[in-house]
Amino acid sequence: MRQLERPSPNHAARTSPVDILVLHYTELLLEPSLAILCDGGREHRVSAHYVLAEDGTIYRLVPEDRVAWHAGRSRWRGREGLNGSSIGIEIVNLHGDRHDYPVVQVEALVELSRDIVARHPAIVARNVVGHSDIAPRRKIDPGLRFPWARLAAAGIGLWPRPGAAPLEGDIQAALQCFGYAPPVEVSPADIVAAFQRRFRPSRDDGVADAETRSLLADLLDQVGNRP
Repeated sequence: MRQLERPSPNHAARTSPVDILVLHYTELLLEPSLAILCDGGREHRVSAHYVLAEDGTIYRLVPEDRVAWHAGRSRWRGREGLNGSSIGIEIVNLHGDRHDYPVVQVEALVELSRDIVARHPAIVARNVVGHSDIAPRRKIDPGLRFPWARLAAAGIGLWPRPGAAPLEGDIQAALQCFGYAPPVEVSPADIVAAFQRRFRPSRDDGVADAETRSLLADLLDQVGNRP
């Protein structure tokens, strides 16, 4: 795993323990992404702990014991403003709905994520999230082509097992039990679509159909948290 230092001035003191790993895509090529994330001026006040290039090279921008500014307005499992308790990885990809992630990049991500989780054991499996999970409708990264199943197979995050009986009752309550915490401006369909974007990328139409309810039921069983 090749790692280079590319310090960003955009960080702050951390006052909360790390218990969330947030994955993003950059929407830009490597050098423009690094330029923005390392810009200390007023135009760009964003950063991430790591940037992962397409060739698998890892750039460390912010030490893990400092807060990077990558999550923005965000909610997960009843908490808001997740920069303070998270590690953020920006993965170079122009659009994760349209472009696959190279194998070498994914393998580097698996290795980096394992190292991060080992250093921060409070990052339980369901706290490995995409930006779209913690900012429904506002964000769509890391995209429909992101290999969540590959990461879960490597012990990073969760992936649903097929065949569970569809969940009955209030799906919004069930989604909140899993972790989705919608801001007031987001509709129930947006929350369902965010879940589907992550766990059923073949169709993210926001309709809580039987397959969506079955996948959610299995995930809730995996975390032991049925409503």
